[in-house]
Amino acid sequence: MAPQERLDRQLRIEGWDQRALDLAQVGVVGDADLLPSLYVLSAAALGINHLVVIAPWIDARLLDMARKINPHLDLIFLEGYYTHPVLADIFQDCRVMVDLSCYGLANKLLWGQGFQQNLPIIRGLLYDREGEQGLRLFTYRRGREWEELEQVLSPRNLPGAHFDDGVLAILAAALALEETKNALLGQEVSREVISYRRPKLTPGPDAPNIGVVGAGALGNFVGLGLAYAGFRRLTFIDPQEVEATNLNRQVFFYEGVGLSKAALLAERLNQGWGAISRGQVRYFQEDPDLSPYDVIFDCADNFATKIVLSEKCQEQGKVLISGGTSVAAGQVVVYDPSRNEPTPAALLGLYDIVANRQEEEYRRERESCLYQPEPAVIMTNQIIAGLMVEAYRRLWAGQEVANMFYDAGSDQKI
Repeated sequence: MAPQERLDRQLRIEGWDQRALDLAQVGVVGDADLLPSLYVLSAAALGINHLVVIAPWIDARLLDMARKINPHLDLIFLEGYYTHPVLADIFQDCRVMVDLSCYGLANKLLWGQGFQQNLPIIRGLLYDREGEQGLRLFTYRRGREWEELEQVLSPRNLPGAHFDDGVLAILAAALALEETKNALLGQEVSREVISYRRPKLTPGPDAPNIGVVGAGALGNFVGLGLAYAGFRRLTFIDPQEVEATNLNRQVFFYEGVGLSKAALLAERLNQGWGAISRGQVRYFQEDPDLSPYDVIFDCADNFATKIVLSEKCQEQGKVLISGGTSVAAGQVVVYDPSRNEPTPAALLGLYDIVANRQEEEYRRERESCLYQPEPAVIMTNQIIAGLMVEAYRRLWAGQEVANMFYDAGSDQKI
């Protein structure tokens, strides 16, 4: 398969320069956790072909997915910790450094390297402190304030036990990749510390039965996030088959062109992550029975299905976690039937949007215009999927949950 076919949807983004990503070498420093492995997977899907990684461990499942998604991946992996400046030589050709370590010595070595060589250093971490858990991310360039760096400095100077969380790692890896893309394409990186935080989770009483409508880009990362969060009983509903142009963001579908999305996603989560999931190869019908499910995740890619989901979850008293994305933005809207709040369809004005689109489609047929597929990229889908899983497990733990929005063009992002 030609890279242009796999990457077609992101090549349609205005101003996109895939060659800059193809040729760049990116250095990654990690720790014994999921964060560097998830970053490698997503970077490979984006078409970053040259990675140099120092970390004590890379998840073999995620690395295998990365290699199969991107056969052009050239990965140099040094197993261990970044603890001495002599190791900087391995990164001499890197244009960007990504620091996902959990110890202060690596932070300081990399910031010194960034200062001396005028390299961007993208620093991302997860934390668990004083009853609060979350992530922080900051892109250092020479001249940035040290006050900001103190917010992302690891409290422990040397490697050791630390907090790890698969769902937060999905979010942090995607945010780090968004900053990497910006740095490599000469676009603005965030001027602020990007953060997401919440109270520490206390698990709910029972394991829920979860329905996921849509097994595309959102469905892939929702499924992975739910598996990492310990939710195993999953049903994926999607009528579509895998296409080559899906593969720049639908990471479970390597070597799967022509196969059912729902069935393939369920199979690979079961085999690799111990899920107890199944795929239903069908459209989400007008009169669905939601009684088997405790919660519905709306990962559909069309507004008509989202309207049906909103109406049926309201009628049948089901929790609905609705996600939507564009190429550089997205939102997560939570519908909890115990609270007297509008459904996602009503809140987002989907009825008017669908009515207007029907008029536009009629005009298109009359004018015989050619309309191109919409552009899409992995980071936005990965971030919204991570936030969807976060929203549900917060709700499941009895926490207050607000709707969440992502804007790739803002400094705070979330």
